[in-house]
Amino acid sequence: MLAKTSAPRRRSRWISLPLKIFGGFIALSLLMAVIYRFVPPPVTWTMIFDPHGITKDWMSLDEMDPDMARAAIAGEDSRFCSHHGFDAVAIAQAMRHNASGGRIRGGSTISQQTAKNVFLFQGGGFLRKGLEAWFTLLIETIWGKRRIMEVYLNVAETGIGTYGANAGALRYFHHDASRLSRPEAARLAAVLPLPKKREAIDPHGFTRHYGNSIAARIGIVQRDGLDRCLK
Repeated sequence: MLAKTSAPRRRSRWISLPLKIFGGFIALSLLMAVIYRFVPPPVTWTMIFDPHGITKDWMSLDEMDPDMARAAIAGEDSRFCSHHGFDAVAIAQAMRHNASGGRIRGGSTISQQTAKNVFLFQGGGFLRKGLEAWFTLLIETIWGKRRIMEVYLNVAETGIGTYGANAGALRYFHHDASRLSRPEAARLAAVLPLPKKREAIDPHGFTRHYGNSIAARIGIVQRDGLDRCLK
């Protein structure tokens, strides 16, 4: 009788353990998302593993020059205010572009990049992408667009060992992000995709061309209300 009753108990333990782990993960991720809705994330995995150290200086979106957020929208995610975390159009365009060869292009939104930067690690893989999707849904629901942009502009890497638009402005232009000119905001946004390989000061080649393109599109973002969710 003991042998017969112990087998179901073992099976029950094997079933309950994954459920407890899953439930704990859901509870912890919800708690972190709620806390970071109000408290600046103190550090990210990218910062922790950065061999060059960490230079950061948090600045609220209210204090930051509005052209910085517009530059991020112009350069990274033109439909930021209209999608719910995932841009199906951008993903499809990236897939078509990558299938044709050449420079690999991503289809991640600012929301996805923020979720990855705050909660996860760099690199690919289906597991990380799945977790990224979960955290993207969380912050879209709990934070809202304005908080997502605020966190993004404070944790995104803007240079070697430099994190956030304000730290980037201090590094490159020797003044804080509240006084960014439109070209300066565009240069910082141009650095975001490859911060370890691009410099916002005295840019050249692709970075210079891309920064000029973003600067031209900042006015379009403002004119067409593509930053309306930040107001």
